[in-house]
Amino acid sequence: MSYLSDIVKNSGNKYAVVADDGIEGSDITGFVDTGSYSFNALVSGSLYGGIPDNKITAIAGESATGKTYFALSLVHRFLRDRPDGVVLYFDTEQAITSDMIRDRGIDPGRIAIFPVSTVEEFRHQAITIVDQHLEQKKADQKPVLVVLDSLGMLSTSKEMTDTADGKETRDMTRAQLVKATFRVLTLKLGKAGIPLIMTNHTYDVVGSMFPTKTMGGGSGLKYAASTIIYLSKKKVKEGTDVIGNIIHCKNFKSRLTKENSMIDVMLNYEEGLHPYYGLVDIALKYEIIKKVSTRLEFPDGTKAFEKSVYKNPEKYFTEDIMSQLEEAVGKEFKYGSHTEETEVSTDPA
Repeated sequence: MSYLSDIVKNSGNKYAVVADDGIEGSDITGFVDTGSYSFNALVSGSLYGGIPDNKITAIAGESATGKTYFALSLVHRFLRDRPDGVVLYFDTEQAITSDMIRDRGIDPGRIAIFPVSTVEEFRHQAITIVDQHLEQKKADQKPVLVVLDSLGMLSTSKEMTDTADGKETRDMTRAQLVKATFRVLTLKLGKAGIPLIMTNHTYDVVGSMFPTKTMGGGSGLKYAASTIIYLSKKKVKEGTDVIGNIIHCKNFKSRLTKENSMIDVMLNYEEGLHPYYGLVDIALKYEIIKKVSTRLEFPDGTKAFEKSVYKNPEKYFTEDIMSQLEEAVGKEFKYGSHTEETEVSTDPA
């Protein structure tokens, strides 16, 4: 036994390890595919990655930017790729309905809805559930995804009491409660291998020299989240009908990929995230394809309008082009060129 191993063994910290043996709860063991190649690339540096399967991912944006639809699209993908998986959905906005779940193609028998109104309720229920999961034998544990939609709508017990008593004072302890919640929950989620997707609201920073957005809820989530993505949108129309949104995604914080990177994804109201949307921009930037007048030219000489490419993507995004794109997104989104980065399977699901 090495000198370092002796120190770890005698430290009294049951979670302490020599890094070479793997760091349980910190090392990323896999990814949750988001259903969008470009969004996968933004958050993991690979077309075939996604959000880390044991970290907190925050999706933030102004009202009506599609945060709930975005979260449900990730839920659909998680359950599709994990036949025995379940989802625990903490709903603070009373926005989720059975019809909405079914319309997204989600099996309502595999998603449990937990209405919560205060930070304390969420903390107690989430920690209880994660502790129960940790107490199970590894063989009995099922893949679990936790969603909190949204942090911004959580009140506090004090605020609820003051409101009932007719007081109009603001609860100044909320930020501390949120921070305390994630101090406890972050480590437990990592140990349990449970990803948490959280939606939150953004606000304009008053007095900023330049237009700046920030999340509500204090600094607790900013410290705890492994990834924070800011969303903004524009509507997509088919004729006069609005069929979805083009969502502009900015990587505000990441421990895996370059911060301030940006991509666009398409969120269709009926089909969820478009798998290929956003890849044309990357392919053009890295000269994998060319722009000829108003059309795109592919390496084999095929020319097509961008709308046609996205309507029949499998025809144009061949195995060779996807391979080149995988290399390109590594350069675009990953830090440096370290050879020992987390490996991600390049076998499409």
